[in-house]
Amino acid sequence: MLPRLLNRFAWLVVGGLFIFSGLIKLNDPMGTAIKLEEYFDVFSVSFSTLFLAFKPYALYLSIFLSSLEVVLGVALLVRWRTNLVLWLLFALTLFFTFLTYYSARYDKVTDCGCFGDFIKLTPWESFTKDVILLVLLIILLATKRFLPSFPKWSPKTASAVVLVAVILSVGMGVYAYLHEPYFDFRAYKVGANIPALMKPSAPIRYEYHMEKGGKQYTFTTYPTDTTYKFKKMVPQNPEDGPKITDFNVWNDQGDFTQEMFLGNRLLVVVHTVAKTNPGSFKEINALLEGLERNQDPKVVPVVLTSSSSQEFDVFRHEVNLAAPYFFADATVLKTVIRANPGLLLLKNGVVVGKWHHNDVPTLQQVQSLL
Repeated sequence: MLPRLLNRFAWLVVGGLFIFSGLIKLNDPMGTAIKLEEYFDVFSVSFSTLFLAFKPYALYLSIFLSSLEVVLGVALLVRWRTNLVLWLLFALTLFFTFLTYYSARYDKVTDCGCFGDFIKLTPWESFTKDVILLVLLIILLATKRFLPSFPKWSPKTASAVVLVAVILSVGMGVYAYLHEPYFDFRAYKVGANIPALMKPSAPIRYEYHMEKGGKQYTFTTYPTDTTYKFKKMVPQNPEDGPKITDFNVWNDQGDFTQEMFLGNRLLVVVHTVAKTNPGSFKEINALLEGLERNQDPKVVPVVLTSSSSQEFDVFRHEVNLAAPYFFADATVLKTVIRANPGLLLLKNGVVVGKWHHNDVPTLQQVQSLL
């Protein structure tokens, strides 16, 4: 009885978790691709520069691996080629376990991206999750004779279900890439008040770790005794800290971050000119011309980029982009919006609109949001 119950429990948890994990990643394939690039950079330093060769294919790998998780989860639940699926799941989980252990042990990647921006896990939490999955898969492999026969589908029906899962998974990932994520879990989602999110919701309390005479001490206030040697300070309520800590906008004249939160601003985000889509600027330019003609309500267009001024000056003349430009960190811009280029409409610092370059809004759509 116990082996059968363990088998049923492991079957449902493993199948469901792989489907959930894959769908979360397919919701934002660009985010997963960025995380893969981070791993490739780390491995190129720690193991071999050959990993850098995978970076141009990060997006394809993102959609493939995320779809694979969903398909294997579905295949397990409908018992399609069970033995093959179990071993593939075991191999995939073993690989993920290595990644998360390496990240945790050597503090290389602080967030594995297992569940995208929906659920943030620390490296050790990610490793623990993978170890539990490995144990469940070992249970399934040892007790696979007890796998339930429900649903009682024929092999042809099970194959059809798996094929549908393949088509829907890949289609979901491709569509999310060509537009914006279906569900936005980032701090810059529509409705977010950026300047408010840059402030703590409550005063941050710290715990001070000190050393004296070879012994470790912990204080909630910094000791006045100068014989204590400072080791580290740990926030006790990090959840009350700022949700946005790295949004900064500048140019050669100085910092213009707060300027972005005044009135109505249409931010045209160009991560880098090398990887942007020049063809999309025809529609963007038409929108900017419309905004210039219609001053009620007044909307100020601003370009944000991480490219150098020399690169961007050449590029903006090539695409006839007539708007002042400022600089921002490349990673921050990729977090703000996945599209390159993409559009962000701010009303006194609140995000009221967000568009991929494949979905450039009309002037009327922009005005309706202000």
